[in-house]
Amino acid sequence: MNKPDTYITASIPYVNAAPHVGFALELVQADAYARHFRLLGRNVRFQCGTDDNSLKNVRSAEAAGLPVADFVSANADRFERLGTRLDISNDEFVRTSRDPRHLACVHALWNACADNGDLYRKAYEGLYCVGCEQFYEAAELVDGRCPEHGVPLEPVKEENWFFRLSPHGDRILQLIDSGELTIVPAHRRNEVLALLRRGLEDISVSRSAERARGWGVPVSDGDEVVYVWFDALANYLTGLGYGTDQTLFKRYWTGGGERIHVVGKGISKFHAIYWPAILLSAGLPPPSSISVHGYVTVDGRKIGKSAGNGIDPDSIIDAYGTPDALRYYLLRHIRSGDDGDFSGGRLEAAWTGELGGQLGNLANRVLALLASSFGGIVPPLQDSDFVQEAARLPGKIAEAFDAYELHVGLADIFAFIGEANRRFAKRVPWADAKALLGDLTPAERQATAERLGACLAEQVYGLAVVARCLLPFLPRSAAALHGRLGIEVPRVYEAPLVVDGLRTASNAVLFPRRVVA
Repeated sequence: MNKPDTYITASIPYVNAAPHVGFALELVQADAYARHFRLLGRNVRFQCGTDDNSLKNVRSAEAAGLPVADFVSANADRFERLGTRLDISNDEFVRTSRDPRHLACVHALWNACADNGDLYRKAYEGLYCVGCEQFYEAAELVDGRCPEHGVPLEPVKEENWFFRLSPHGDRILQLIDSGELTIVPAHRRNEVLALLRRGLEDISVSRSAERARGWGVPVSDGDEVVYVWFDALANYLTGLGYGTDQTLFKRYWTGGGERIHVVGKGISKFHAIYWPAILLSAGLPPPSSISVHGYVTVDGRKIGKSAGNGIDPDSIIDAYGTPDALRYYLLRHIRSGDDGDFSGGRLEAAWTGELGGQLGNLANRVLALLASSFGGIVPPLQDSDFVQEAARLPGKIAEAFDAYELHVGLADIFAFIGEANRRFAKRVPWADAKALLGDLTPAERQATAERLGACLAEQVYGLAVVARCLLPFLPRSAAALHGRLGIEVPRVYEAPLVVDGLRTASNAVLFPRRVVA
């Protein structure tokens, strides 16, 4: 965990339709890690992008009656814009159809695998799902249909380039068993291990240009295009300049740091088996970590573009006037490695009851009393069990990130906020504030002021710790809370946290009510 350079990627989605809230889950998870690692003082590079060259994009463009390039560009714009609206802090956004580096990267990777003898020609036929962009064996089907999309598969018969996947299985097993390649959560690791131990078959890595309608990265010799998974996986190297200017590549991929992929469970096989094998063939280091999240569901059904149950994340951001309502729900109320159901009602309850009702209300009450009783200046902080518990909170958050349990980290934060509310109510500080306005002896006034000051100072300290711990999860709200407390947003967690004598503000709105049309 002490490696200075960290490369984090989100997977690149097909752009056959507008983004839905399921993709937002992956973006905010990957972004939380990027922000957390930066606050640990690491040199982080964070990349997102779009998978433009899939056959399903071609089919969707044809159905829409649009040129493929125009259709892909318009939808890719929406995915890139969603990242901006969600406050995703990526350093790079790769569009595989129009980034001039990508063609050079794919060809360089292809040639490296060819030089190793792992590419060969083969005639084959099989059952193909365009939605999954993969072939299935008959035993994998459910009632003769794709297990993921529930649709009939297309028979395909071609002669293409194949990649020798099978010789790399033992090495990938060794990488996973040794911990050189970690896969979390554990049940996803076990799924990958089961696939590896069952044995691997070589995979097709090209398709006819005719079937692809000429769309995609062309194979350098022949009338074919590179199969979408070889093409798409290469994007993780494109943004680092592999095959072009390799300065970033040498730092973030071969420089000895961490290489972390955040992906959905439906594509874990490609990232945990195909991708390491391709990299090993090319003489390159494999990823060091793959974090696998589940699906966002509605009434137990996976959200999907083709399923017709997609929820528009843009409309949610518009309704709440901030991305943090959606970020909070996805990171707190959906377990990081499992499926989780989305509900507008539960989102509203989380925003008003937890963010507004617990954290916002506590901040409002503390800062209002501080303003009226001490002119907004924080009295000296005294040690207490509450202050000590607050000081332990950042360690709990770090443990949650290490365990890929972001939902646990947020639960710990809000458990502490709940305790802060209970302690505040039990000490009845508003009674002391009212008493200070009445007739008291000098000794009584001093004792009352000290008691009230100690209560408010520890609450401000607790809020300051919470603000710092929320930075990876809710960057906008965390920054606003820092502002209300009069504290600068830190670049690293280790920045001194001093509240004595701070001048706070009490007039900013931390969690505004959602906009109702």
